[in-house]
Amino acid sequence: MQSQDVAPRPAPAASPEPFVDVEQAEAALVEHYPRLVRLAYLVLPPGLGRNRRVLTAHALTQRALPRGRASTPVIPAQSTGRDGDPGYAFVRLQVLRTALEAGLPLTFKARPKRSQLPPLLPQVWGLRLFPRSGGADELALDQKLSALSAPARAAYVLRGLEKLPDGDVRRVLSEAGVAEPDEALEEADTVPAAQYALLDSPEFDPCSLQARPTDLMRRRQHLKAALAAAAAVAVCGALLGLPGDGWGPDGAAAPSYARNPAAQAALDPAQLTRVPALAWQAASRNDFSVWPARGDLTDDTALLRRALAVWARPGETVRVSATPGTPSGGPSGPAQLLYAGTVDNARVVILYDGLRIARYAEPKDGTEGAALDFARADGATSAEASAIVLGRADGNIRYLTAPWVKKAAERDLLKPSAGAMDLSLKDGITSPMAGPAQSGSCTSWNVLQLTDASGTRLLSDLGELVPARLTTGRPGASHEATGAEALRTWAPYACSLSAMRSAGVRTVNAWSYAQQRLPDASGAADWVCTRAETWRGGGTRVLAQFRTPGGAYGAVAAQAENVPACGPRDPHVLAGVLWKSAAGSWYLLAAGDKDTASVRTTGAVSGSARGNVLTVKTKEGAQAGLKGTLEDGRAVSGLR
Repeated sequence: MQSQDVAPRPAPAASPEPFVDVEQAEAALVEHYPRLVRLAYLVLPPGLGRNRRVLTAHALTQRALPRGRASTPVIPAQSTGRDGDPGYAFVRLQVLRTALEAGLPLTFKARPKRSQLPPLLPQVWGLRLFPRSGGADELALDQKLSALSAPARAAYVLRGLEKLPDGDVRRVLSEAGVAEPDEALEEADTVPAAQYALLDSPEFDPCSLQARPTDLMRRRQHLKAALAAAAAVAVCGALLGLPGDGWGPDGAAAPSYARNPAAQAALDPAQLTRVPALAWQAASRNDFSVWPARGDLTDDTALLRRALAVWARPGETVRVSATPGTPSGGPSGPAQLLYAGTVDNARVVILYDGLRIARYAEPKDGTEGAALDFARADGATSAEASAIVLGRADGNIRYLTAPWVKKAAERDLLKPSAGAMDLSLKDGITSPMAGPAQSGSCTSWNVLQLTDASGTRLLSDLGELVPARLTTGRPGASHEATGAEALRTWAPYACSLSAMRSAGVRTVNAWSYAQQRLPDASGAADWVCTRAETWRGGGTRVLAQFRTPGGAYGAVAAQAENVPACGPRDPHVLAGVLWKSAAGSWYLLAAGDKDTASVRTTGAVSGSARGNVLTVKTKEGAQAGLKGTLEDGRAVSGLR
C-alpha cells in the first residue's frame, strides 16, 4: 500500500515533523512531476537559456528523491490532492533548494555544486528544446521575473503557483537556504500579483516542448573529422570484404539513393485514398478507414502536396508532436484523406495511414509556424473512431465527427445532474466547445457527448488528436458513461483525468468497487478505481481513489502503471489510506473489490478483517502494507 493522508478540512493542528521514505517521495514526485518541473523552470536563472533551463529543471526534479528516510516540515500545499502530504513537501523543498543553488556564481575557492553544472541527464543530442511560446502577457512576466533575484523569483512562484501564504513562503525559503526571506518577499511584491494565473501558461511548461535543431554550421564543422574517419573505415571495410559479399550485403535492395516507387506515390496528392460518402453504411466494420474526405479544400492540390511533403520531411520550423509509441516518419504508401479545409485561422489537413492519424496545420496567410501532430489509431472501434480534434483556439475545441454520428453535445462531467448543451453539426464539424480544465483549480471538466444509431457515448480531450472514450463499470463488463448512475460515478473523479494527459490514452474506465462505513459515525466512503488504457497497449495508468461523504473530489490513495489490476485480465484491486475523523482520531482504511474474502496489514500497523474492508486505529504518519485473499484463495497485494 502507498499510504496518503486523506483528512477532512480544516487541516489538523501542527504535529512533529514526519519522516518521508523513498517510496512516499517517489509517489509524490510522479503524481506532481509537471508542477515540480514547472516550479524549477521558473526559479532557475533565465541566463541559462531556455534549452538548458528545460533540461536542468527535469534533472533537478528527478534528483529530488531522498536516499533513505528523511524528515521534512509539513508545509501545506494549497491545491487539492497535496494538502499536508509530507512526500510532496519534501520533494518540493529539494527542487527549490537545488534550483536556487543553480543560480549561484561559480568561484575558484569553492567546489561547484552539482546543480551549478550542466546536467548529465537528460540529454537530447542535435536538438534544442523549449516550451511553447505564449502571448505578450507571458513575455512581459518572463522579463519581470528575469529582473528579480533567485529568492524573489522563488517567493513569487510559491505565492502564485503553490498558493502558499507569506508565512509558509518564509518557512520554505528558510528551509531552502535563503538567508533573508523577508527581503525576497518584498522584492517579489514588485511583480503584480494579478499575473499569478500566467504561471500556469504553456510558456512556462517544461513538459510541453518544441524542438529545433542546434547550430547546424557548428555541428557540421565539429563532425568533419568524425566523418572523414568514418569514410576511411568504410573504405577499409569494403576492401577487406572483397571479393565476397562484404560484411553486410543488401542483396536485391536498390542503392540507397534510388527512388522508391511506393515512397514517391505516398507524396503524390493524386494517389490519396478518398472513401465514398456512404461507404461506412455497407462496411463490415466502422472505423477511421471508412471516413469520407470532407472539408472545403479537398481539391487544393498545392495544400495536400505541402501536407504530404511535411509529413515525409518536416522542416526546421515545423512543430512536430506525437503521442507515446507513435512513429513520426513518413507514410509507407498513399494515405487516406479524412479532411482538408479551413478551421478558424488555419488550413488543416487530416490523413490516416491505417496506424496513425496525422494532422497538418498551417496559417491562412503562409506556411511559417506550421504544425504536424501524430496519434495512434489502429484497431479503433466505432465508438473510439467517433471524433478527431480538428482545432483548438482560445480554450475551445472543434471536432470532426464520424459520418455515423447523428448528434453532438457538450456536458460538464463535474455536474452530473445538469443537462447537455447541444452543438451544431455541419458536414461533421462541431461548433466550438469549451475544453476541460488545463491547469489551476478544476471547476469544470467539459466532455463531448455523441449520439449515433448504437447509442450515446462520452469522449474527453486529453491534449491529443483522438479524444479518450469514457466508460464505467466492473472491468470486463464496462459500459458507456452516459446513464445517470454512471455520470454520478464519474463526477467526483473527473479532475483526475488531468493526470492522464498526453499519454496516448484510448479509454478510461471508472469502477466504483467498494463502499466503507467510516468510524466515529462519519458516514460511508466510496472507493473508485480509474484505469486508462492506451493505444499502444503499454503505459496503462491505474488510480485507486477515496472519497469521504460530501466530498466534492476524490483523493488518490494509490496509483500504478503497467499493472493488470483493475482491468479485464485482473478485475481486482486493493488500496488503503490514512484518514483522520472529525473526532481527531487517525485510522488506516482499506478496501478491496467484492471478491475479496479478507484483508490484513503488514509492517508497522497490525490489523486484519474478514470481508473486503478494513478499519484499524493508528497514528498519524503510520506506514503499512496491505495483503488480501480472494474468494478463490488467490492472494492480492495493495496497489502500488
